[in-house]
Amino acid sequence: MLIGIVTITFLLSNAIPGNPARIMLGPSPTPGQVAAIQAKYGLDQPLYVRYFNYLAGVVQGDLGQSLYYGVPVTQKIMERLPVTLLLLLSSFTFAIVASIPLGVLSAQRRNKPTDHISRVVALIGVSTPSFWIGLMLIIVFAFKLGWLPATNLILPWAHPLRVEGASTRLDVVVTSARHLILPTLSLGTLQMAAITRIERSSMLETLSEEYVRLARAYGVSETTILRKHAFRNAQLPVLTVLGLNLSTALGGAVLTETVFSINGMGTLILTGVYNQDYQLIMGTTIVFGLAFVIGVIITDLSYAYVDPRVSYGERD
Repeated sequence: MLIGIVTITFLLSNAIPGNPARIMLGPSPTPGQVAAIQAKYGLDQPLYVRYFNYLAGVVQGDLGQSLYYGVPVTQKIMERLPVTLLLLLSSFTFAIVASIPLGVLSAQRRNKPTDHISRVVALIGVSTPSFWIGLMLIIVFAFKLGWLPATNLILPWAHPLRVEGASTRLDVVVTSARHLILPTLSLGTLQMAAITRIERSSMLETLSEEYVRLARAYGVSETTILRKHAFRNAQLPVLTVLGLNLSTALGGAVLTETVFSINGMGTLILTGVYNQDYQLIMGTTIVFGLAFVIGVIITDLSYAYVDPRVSYGERD
């Protein structure tokens, strides 16, 4: 999959109209200057040569030199990656914490007001773009009410001297949390809505199984049935959605970081596209692809933990 991502990204990046050397040199470069830049970064070589050279570098952990920043792509990625990972982690945490109880409660009280409200919230969540949610949150909570900041993101491990108004580590954590609330809600709402719908459907299906009916016939309480028999077995579809939604979250992070002026991987890849920085585009895309592959692998391995019937090794 990663080889396919590298190949497709390389071909699409090089198919962008324009010349990155001319973008770097400004509006009126001389032919000699353009030729020098192309020779420096290997842009004057045939496409297939550049492709195999890039593959050889990727295998060795070298993602090339950024045309726009003039530094190794790995250096820029290491600077920006923690910000995006923090945003993704917080949004998925919000999505899981909010959606699982909501989906279970909706299934437990099927066709009641709680269920109807849950379904409406989930429908609105999956139908609304994350960037629009972000804009509305900024207008209401940042501009109108002034409760939360609308731009930038402070890392919780940043030094207090580098954070305005912070004198202790606790001040940094509190400031980081305030900056993180709106982007988390913006990016996590779509994930929360999708997981809620799957959780409800899976719980309803599990609660209709024969073993659940048998437990009810033996007089087992609904709380015990829900906790011991239904909940764990209903989580396999939810795990699948979590793994697949990682790609949606990575794409949404690009828009969310743009809306909230967050200097993460999203704005980095946009900078590469705007400036036709081939190496930067391919490097950031490879990291996104690697994150998705790792997420899918973790999801597959989680099946065996959640469902004892699933095994990835031979049993005696």
